[in-house]
Amino acid sequence: MVKIGILNLQGAVSEHYNITRKAVKNMGVDVEVESVRYAEDVETCDGLIISGGESTVIGKLIKQRGIDKVIKENNIAVFGTCAGMVLLSKKTDFNQPLIGLMDIAVKRNTYGRQKDSFECPIDIFGKKYLGVFIRAPALDSYNHSKEDIKVLSVLDDEIIAIQQGPHIAISFHPELTEDTLIHEHFIDGVINRS
Repeated sequence: MVKIGILNLQGAVSEHYNITRKAVKNMGVDVEVESVRYAEDVETCDGLIISGGESTVIGKLIKQRGIDKVIKENNIAVFGTCAGMVLLSKKTDFNQPLIGLMDIAVKRNTYGRQKDSFECPIDIFGKKYLGVFIRAPALDSYNHSKEDIKVLSVLDDEIIAIQQGPHIAISFHPELTEDTLIHEHFIDGVINRS
């Protein structure tokens, strides 16, 4: 059975857990969803979701617990939202631990501080979607020569969603909406790899 882990270190973990279970139900697929905290838990996953929060703290815990090594050794698909987007990058504008799975560079807090949070409609997968932005990052650059990179969404000339192979990085918070579109896309990709 395919297993999607929700990395339970910080951020909107329960919200990601709930919307992932809702997506699985909507899709009618046999997928297990589990909250995971340690490398041995992550090792049993086919896909992993890293939520928002403080990317430096999450990155340190990922390194200390050896989660980054397990992800790479087991070729686990990762979906990162907000802080997760930062962690998936190979470079950011702050010195911090990164997983570095995607050939992207990310600007932290592109859209300002907590008080500057906002919601707005965005286009993704050819559909309208409500983007919830909280201290959101955006892409600074990506490796255009990589054939497996696909820009998924742009807002005001900033790339806010990108996919490279099985990995998805988005700057906003889909777990704070009722729309399972993006989670379903990730789950479908994980199922098709298994």
